[in-house]
Amino acid sequence: MSTGPLPGEALPGNRWDLLDGRWPAQPPTVSVIVAHYRQPEQLARTLAALRSQDHPADRLQIIVADDGSPEPPSVPDGVELVRHEDRGFRLAAVRNLGAAAARGDVLVFLDADTAPEPAFIRELTRLPALAPDCVTVGRRRHADLRGVDAARLAEQAARTALPEPEWLAAEYRRTANLLRADDRSYRHVIGAVIACSRVLFAATGGFDESFTSYGGEDWEWTYRAWLRGALLAHVPAAVAWHDGPDAAGRDEGAVARRNAETIRLSDLIPVAGSAGRGLRPTHPDIAIIAPPRASDGQRFLAIDSVLAALGPAAGRAAVLPEESEPDPAFDRVRIIVELLHPVRIDADDDVLTAALARVDGEGLGELTLCSPDSEPLLRVISVRARARSDRWRRDDLFPTASVTTAEIRVVTDEPDLAAYLGGWG
Repeated sequence: MSTGPLPGEALPGNRWDLLDGRWPAQPPTVSVIVAHYRQPEQLARTLAALRSQDHPADRLQIIVADDGSPEPPSVPDGVELVRHEDRGFRLAAVRNLGAAAARGDVLVFLDADTAPEPAFIRELTRLPALAPDCVTVGRRRHADLRGVDAARLAEQAARTALPEPEWLAAEYRRTANLLRADDRSYRHVIGAVIACSRVLFAATGGFDESFTSYGGEDWEWTYRAWLRGALLAHVPAAVAWHDGPDAAGRDEGAVARRNAETIRLSDLIPVAGSAGRGLRPTHPDIAIIAPPRASDGQRFLAIDSVLAALGPAAGRAAVLPEESEPDPAFDRVRIIVELLHPVRIDADDDVLTAALARVDGEGLGELTLCSPDSEPLLRVISVRARARSDRWRRDDLFPTASVTTAEIRVVTDEPDLAAYLGGWG
């Protein structure tokens, strides 16, 4: 199947390492969106550091996106300023405002209090420039930057360096800089130092502007990007210095803030390990497509037995509506279970949970469960794989598999639901 009109390369799975050692034929056009609110000294340092980048200046657009500071920030010639009125903390909205003014093929998001070293832009944008599905996160280091000269940032900041979050560094080591990313790796992408292609940002719809307090908007955006086919990569050579310690070490209210963030994300990111263990999220993680040409009784039996066979995961599952208009509640679905026939699965069979585990564990795009005579019965589909395949119009970017099972029975007659529910038939 031929590649679509997108520039760059389509990569399988999360295999950004296939581009190791390669650089774009020419530096990409880059738009840097610097989010700002009442930080004039820090902004001046960050803008000076951006002027010192080794990326060609004529291919670098710098946008300051101001979140309604009482006094508009002063920006030098060549730096663009966009701003909206002050209606409280609106980091997600102001990042979108900056992105709307961007002209570059690659977007970089920085915060005003995070000053990049000279190679930051070049290193961070390499992968998105080569493969537009890539989302890269740099290395955010921490230091007391008072009195630090932006022209000597790396040297001087190192003298007042503060501890980096060990949990984050440990995850980068464990996952080989996110090469082995999974459905929960959104937690390792820090919004103050990220880059992506304009194509992918548009596919996500941007940051969720309903976030109006500190934290979480970057993780929520990254998760949606992942579902839309993004590859995640940590680029340790792309270093930017945050002025001050990590948020977790700033004050005693950090745990309460993290709890508020976790509660909200548990509903917006319904994957296991993020969603509540008993509370049912508004947004399902698993969508079930009802079987075609089924009677009401057959449909009830098929859906009910599939949900029962999902075990604890059933609390994060829902039946996909048959309406033609998309239901926004289903925009976080990670897995689709498509029933090809009216079927019955006994609740004590693990065939379906094993299939979901295999799709996750092997990074499959699709797993088809077939009867002993090779008739397809249902498909377990990765939404992430389907999104990338649709974008590139290719079907070879994720592996597929099929398995034969005798534990799924096709229902051809009208079932006795009372007997099924009562347990005697």
